[in-house]
Amino acid sequence: MAERRMFAKTIVTSDAFLDMPPTARCLYFTLAMFADDDGFVNNPKSIMRQVGSTTDDMNILIAKKFVLVFESGVIVIKHWKIHNYIQADRYHPTKYQEEIATLSLDENKAYTQTDTLCIHDVSKVDTEVRLEIGKSKDSIDKSIVQEEFEKLWSLYPKKQGKQNAYKAYEKARRDGVAYEDVEQGIKAYADYVKGKDTQYIKMGSTFFSQRAWQDDWSINGHTRSNECNYGTDTDSEPIGWENIFGRG
Repeated sequence: MAERRMFAKTIVTSDAFLDMPPTARCLYFTLAMFADDDGFVNNPKSIMRQVGSTTDDMNILIAKKFVLVFESGVIVIKHWKIHNYIQADRYHPTKYQEEIATLSLDENKAYTQTDTLCIHDVSKVDTEVRLEIGKSKDSIDKSIVQEEFEKLWSLYPKKQGKQNAYKAYEKARRDGVAYEDVEQGIKAYADYVKGKDTQYIKMGSTFFSQRAWQDDWSINGHTRSNECNYGTDTDSEPIGWENIFGRG
């Protein structure tokens, strides 16, 4: 396997790349450094631990389609062929022939998914759903609900457990909960905890999983039925790429 890795400026200086947080960019560079000669990485969780990355960092790379994920747990750097040209006498084909067989190269030499072995639309794993007029509750527009959730998340005072908060919001929207009700509840809660020590503020995932926007958070009329679980994430299973790799 070749010992040197290169990065194309057209990719790593693009707005899409630079818009990601530094931790996600660091993870991307490290994954690419450890990839085989076709851009495949078979131990992304181990690499994440080495660089101190979080699942949010990986999900950003997936959502932005800088990496593609397979059901086997292997990932591949989407723009690998743009970054690297390896001479034939130094090139060693990937061991993951089944996975690479599901990919093709577009006109820019970026990998594209062509088979179901690849997890399609992983960028939508963390999105939530919006019920549309005239459609059943299982017919959803994930892009709209993703936008909704990002607005709600920006309002919430303790941004922890984002993945599980997504999952809880998706279920709430499927159940017919209105975006405006959640927004109003978050604003009321944010006012209620203003000035409090963060240890007494619910994690975002806890607030969403408990549907705490339904509580009365007015100063004189707030309810405290769910308020004891400030720091515990009570959701069952996280969504996103963790469902493929399992918990680290």
